[in-house]
Amino acid sequence: MGKATTIVSAVFLAIGGFLFGYDSGIITSTIAQPRFITYFNHPSDSLQGGIVSSLQGGAIAGTIVTFVVADALGRKRTIALGSAFATLGCALQAGAASMAMLIVGRFIAGMAVGILTSTIPMYAGEISQASFRGILSGLLQWMLSWGFLVAQWLGYGCTFVDTDFQWRFPLAFQCIPALILLCGVWFLQESPRWLMEKDRHEEALAVLHKLHDDGTEATKEYVELEFREIRDVIIADRSTNQISWSSIFRKPSWRRRLLLGCGVQAFGPLSGINVINYYGPHIYELLGIGTQESLMIIGISGALSIVYCTIGLWSLDRIGRVKPLILSAGGCALALVVNAALSQHLTGAGPNQLRAMVAMNFVFSLFYTPTGIISWVYPAEIFPVDIRAKGNSISTFVNWTLNLVFAQISPNALSAIGFKYFYAFFCFGVIAVVCYSLFYPETKGKTLEQMDELFGDHLHYLLLFRVLEAPALMELPMQMKGDCP
Repeated sequence: MGKATTIVSAVFLAIGGFLFGYDSGIITSTIAQPRFITYFNHPSDSLQGGIVSSLQGGAIAGTIVTFVVADALGRKRTIALGSAFATLGCALQAGAASMAMLIVGRFIAGMAVGILTSTIPMYAGEISQASFRGILSGLLQWMLSWGFLVAQWLGYGCTFVDTDFQWRFPLAFQCIPALILLCGVWFLQESPRWLMEKDRHEEALAVLHKLHDDGTEATKEYVELEFREIRDVIIADRSTNQISWSSIFRKPSWRRRLLLGCGVQAFGPLSGINVINYYGPHIYELLGIGTQESLMIIGISGALSIVYCTIGLWSLDRIGRVKPLILSAGGCALALVVNAALSQHLTGAGPNQLRAMVAMNFVFSLFYTPTGIISWVYPAEIFPVDIRAKGNSISTFVNWTLNLVFAQISPNALSAIGFKYFYAFFCFGVIAVVCYSLFYPETKGKTLEQMDELFGDHLHYLLLFRVLEAPALMELPMQMKGDCP
């Protein structure tokens, strides 16, 4: 029963990923809808960039909110706060009577996205066992893909309606997952690690039993060992560190974790994914493909992304984090450089060349999948509990700041230099491959508390813990030993 509770909780939390994916994806079709363009008097490339980037600006603000309040509120109430922002922002977008109202709604919804993407992967990781933590934390990206898919096909379907419903209904639909998350999050367990960090030990132990105890003696003993590990690592951290908001910057090993978390979050937008996602119709327009046909192509790509993401989730706790990241960055870079090279002969291009360039976008989507999943998983698992919310929010802040930059400059860049713009992302991809290969340690199969050992903290304590607990661990079933220190 305990394992089922954990899985159900993580799957429900992933609704936040659906909301994020839908909210990000629906703007692609919305700004291309004829009725939207007419209603808002043919917005320029710069104004379109402002509409798209207002979400990113709000998300940056949302990560700052998380940095300030997440440790005080806890995981559940932080997610509830994000859901409330989402409901308000999406309602304002649907009822927008002016461009200013639409952008304000996008900004508020963006705040929700920033809060949710900073908190949900971390929360999922804190309630999960090490053997399947990657899958449960990565569900955010899986549901994000579903959100994109629904947004793309709903946007495509609405092109056949010749009223303002064409763009208002897709924006209003965002309120549904926001309300579901806002109402349902109160039925979940609070993070046991946050409870422990707040010295609410009895509550934390009770939650661990609900999440991980299946009623057998072996799982009961596992929960007791897990409880002692979390408690003792927190004590060890506090005994050797003066914990404050600035600790993450002052301690070298924590600073290293922060750089790695920010790096993996940065390499997501630096791959070029948001240029492909947000400005797909603009890109296909450069290829001479009409709006309705381009939205259909984007919808097919979104459907395939579900398949890619499912395979990626299945392999995450089998292959690990670092090798898929290397493959992903290299594949994305190659796909975009091929498109950039093909574009040199775009004038008078035949149908085969155009098909090849469209196919490269599909190839890019395939290779991006591991980066999309792991960019949320890796930062959520490498920080100690005392600074986990702050470290994860700073990492996510970097992601959304870069998203904002590319959302704002990409329409003008595509209009000015076309597919040559992709050469920049090829360079970033090469840099990502080098960084992943040289600097990123593998975290697969390790408990959150073992990250201290991985990054060189409290090695003496963990060795002692292993010696003391080794006889008990020998009695656990084989499948559970990977979840223990």
